[in-house]
Amino acid sequence: MSRRIVLLGPPGAGKGTQAARLAEALGVPAISTGDIFRANIAGGTELGRTAQGYTSRGELVPDSVTNAMVAARLDEADVAEGFLLDGYPRNTAQVAELDGMLSARGLTLDRAVEITADTDVVVTRLLHRATVEGRVDDTEPVIRHRLEVYREQTQPVADVYAERGLLAQVDGIGEVAEVTERLLAALEG
Repeated sequence: MSRRIVLLGPPGAGKGTQAARLAEALGVPAISTGDIFRANIAGGTELGRTAQGYTSRGELVPDSVTNAMVAARLDEADVAEGFLLDGYPRNTAQVAELDGMLSARGLTLDRAVEITADTDVVVTRLLHRATVEGRVDDTEPVIRHRLEVYREQTQPVADVYAERGLLAQVDGIGEVAEVTERLLAALEG
């Protein structure tokens, strides 16, 4: 089964939830740029303040910050048997950067999986999450902007992996366990 995986999908599609479940099932770490940024924001670090300046406007953190963070993470011992990248690469420039990182380590990507979800379902999910978790950055205009940014910048990443024969698409709507089973089946296929 694939061990070096990129997990794609729009905000609110369930990537974070599924990344944790897949990482456990596969015995590899989930590397989530979003989680790292949120931890830095909560901790008030310099990176957190920089990241919050972008995320509060529904914008993405600059590639230079993200690339350096991912490269450092790929050098940690727990990724020796594989990893699941959640939220990276998010544009075609980062695909090239990741290709270089992996090549420098004598590795290749095994699979890219895109979780798909209806836009209105995603907006509803994120508005609910904003209420439950008190996320001030998850307002409807910001959510819709983030979804548009995803379509413009990140959807081409899926296209690159499709051209390479590495992409599987999985419907992200349904019970969490049901979606996990679909994802695991896609990774085995």
